[in-house]
Amino acid sequence: MSISLETMLQLTIILPLISILGIILAKKSPNIREGVSVITSLILIYVVINLYQALLAGNNIDVFWWEIMPNLSVNFSIEPLGVIFALIASCLWLITTLYAIGYMREHKEKNQTRFYACFALAISTVMGIAFADNLFTLFIFYEVLTLSTYPLVTHSGTKEAKQGGRVYLGILLSTSIVFFLLAIAGTWFITGTLDFKQGGIFSADVDKSVVGMLLVLFVFGIGKAGIMPFHRWLPAAMVAPTPVSALLHAVAVVKAGVFTVLKVCVLIFGLDLLNVIPTTQFLLYVAGASVLLASIVAMRQDNLKARLAYSTISQLGYITIGALLATSSGVIGSSMHIATHAFGKITLFFCAGAILVAAHKSKISEMRGIGHQMPLTMMAFFIASLSIIGVPPAGGTWSKWFLLMGTIDSEQWILMVILMLSSLLNIAYLLPIPFHAFFSKDNSLPAEKVVENEGYLVNSQIKEAPLPALIAISLTTLGCLLLFIYPQPLFDLATSVLTNRN
Repeated sequence: MSISLETMLQLTIILPLISILGIILAKKSPNIREGVSVITSLILIYVVINLYQALLAGNNIDVFWWEIMPNLSVNFSIEPLGVIFALIASCLWLITTLYAIGYMREHKEKNQTRFYACFALAISTVMGIAFADNLFTLFIFYEVLTLSTYPLVTHSGTKEAKQGGRVYLGILLSTSIVFFLLAIAGTWFITGTLDFKQGGIFSADVDKSVVGMLLVLFVFGIGKAGIMPFHRWLPAAMVAPTPVSALLHAVAVVKAGVFTVLKVCVLIFGLDLLNVIPTTQFLLYVAGASVLLASIVAMRQDNLKARLAYSTISQLGYITIGALLATSSGVIGSSMHIATHAFGKITLFFCAGAILVAAHKSKISEMRGIGHQMPLTMMAFFIASLSIIGVPPAGGTWSKWFLLMGTIDSEQWILMVILMLSSLLNIAYLLPIPFHAFFSKDNSLPAEKVVENEGYLVNSQIKEAPLPALIAISLTTLGCLLLFIYPQPLFDLATSVLTNRN
């Protein structure tokens, strides 16, 4: 029996929800519980790949759920940017689940059933965001994503976790209600529609100052994009377990933010209108400041997860800049950076978690010489760092190249310098970590744990992370390399963002 493409589109949202029931029912049998997550993620990848192939074949896939009032309904459809997001999320759900199996068991985390159930709910909402056919549908799933990830942020139940959760929830909900929802209401009032449309939905004679204000509300209201000063939720959420950090920074939350910014810029405003809106330049400089300041702050962090969190804030600014440049190179670069940053940053967080589990270290200053006991982990960290920096042989090279070309095409010389400076800062706060891991001695080790290995003092008790975690790290590292060697499918989808809209 063949399944229609419309059914497949709905299954992307429904399958993770169904898996929640299986996860809860199997709470007393961890192998079955985690098997449900793995099998469901494999099925989801199969479904999303089928939708990707349908998009390439030129199929129109639209699904209507219900109408709230005229011109305000919950609809879904496929388009290139949504397919990029869905492919990333579905693939990384599988890999993050593999990693979580090793991490959560080795770390003896409590409430693991709740963790896997909330993770599945988050993936369901991500699929709703990816395939939303209008701003109203997107907003519903955007808010549910915030609520579904809150229990993950506060997973440990400590006072610190609860405080981090309050900051997380407070910033994301307040920006959504005060700015994002107001922007959506204003857009509907002016245009009478919230449907995504190639070239935008505003008329040519619309008041530029009014839409300029709406653009400001959208950019600041989409708090998940992490633009300063609404960025504090990201470092605050680092109290969560490492698989949750990976979910926040690579699979779901921040990617939902920049995906929404990019989709609003291209399919609500349109590139032609963005070029004449007076506030576009102001927002470009805000995003540029976010890129530079977050990179500087990252250099001062000794906690590895905190450094990676500020690195994420900086990298999200790249994607926002690409969207606001309103050039084809900028949009292509931003679309590709959603994928290349996802694989690079999730690898870095996986490595941070592996070091915590295997060596019980979270401070960078304590990681000297650790590469001799954890060579696979630290080599993966090195390759992922190259992707974040944007140099061969890692995928971030291509996305950063197009973003740089976008600044040149639009003659935004200050932003070009900012992006180049930020890449130099990326080198300064990322590469010393694997360098000292492989080429420095750790003189802080207790004498009874010290052995000599190739002339270096190393800890004899530290070994690599559990096998499932190592497999996950290897897969995401391979993804970083493949996105450099074979970027054509991603490039084709990113190019189609500008032209393919039903």
